[in-house]
Amino acid sequence: MTRPTQTVALPVRLWRLTRLSLHVLGGLWQVLTRFQRLPAAQRHAVQRAWSEKLLRTLNIHLRVHGQPPTALYPANTLLVANHVSWLDIFALNSVTLTRFVAKSEIRRWPLIGTLVTRAGTLYIERGNRRDAARINQHMAKAMQDGDCIGLFPEGTTSDGRNLLPFKASLFDAAARAGATVQPVTLRFVNADGSISQAASYVGDTTLLQSIWRLASARGQVVELHYGQPLSGQQRTRFELCAHAEQEIAAGLQPGERAPLRAAEAATVEA
Repeated sequence: MTRPTQTVALPVRLWRLTRLSLHVLGGLWQVLTRFQRLPAAQRHAVQRAWSEKLLRTLNIHLRVHGQPPTALYPANTLLVANHVSWLDIFALNSVTLTRFVAKSEIRRWPLIGTLVTRAGTLYIERGNRRDAARINQHMAKAMQDGDCIGLFPEGTTSDGRNLLPFKASLFDAAARAGATVQPVTLRFVNADGSISQAASYVGDTTLLQSIWRLASARGQVVELHYGQPLSGQQRTRFELCAHAEQEIAAGLQPGERAPLRAAEAATVEA
């Protein structure tokens, strides 16, 4: 169910945008100076803390369902999720730190492009079918070396209500590496549990328009539903893709999840 998103007063929007700008600039300073010199464990902690603060800055509350991997940075894992917003990466990184596969255009985004590139993002040329073979090799080696790689197999963003067809091509990396495929469903909802469109980054929406909508929205919640993982050993890319798609589609249904309690809802500020 979708309902109009309630908005906050103009001064609150401007305050959030000011804090967001300072947070992004602070993150940029970190990645351009000391970040690469830190030990891996400290880099992971910095990335997680930065993502958590980004959500708080926009007053987006995080709710986790299911069982996430026990490690912050699970080795030899392909984390697979539906794609709603540019915020997806940061919401997921606040729980399970991941190197994402993203379209090459993101590398050219102001500030954010530099941040995600320095965080180890792998880029793919979406319009070039031959590039899938190259990125599969990079992904498989990275996972075998102990990385957690994130993938949005829809290939583009949706409005968050339904899934677009999954593309199986990049699941070949998990089959090659014998990696664990971990499905995760993202749902952006209002405080009453209805689907929120504030975070949706579809159609002709620009990045600045999306940021303004998020800064304007009242009572936003991002839900991460961790589905059943599946080992890539002795599996084909089509089997892995079908499993992930089924698990993520199931996570889009609220099912027996409890709505926000009255006390919890009261903490979702204007």
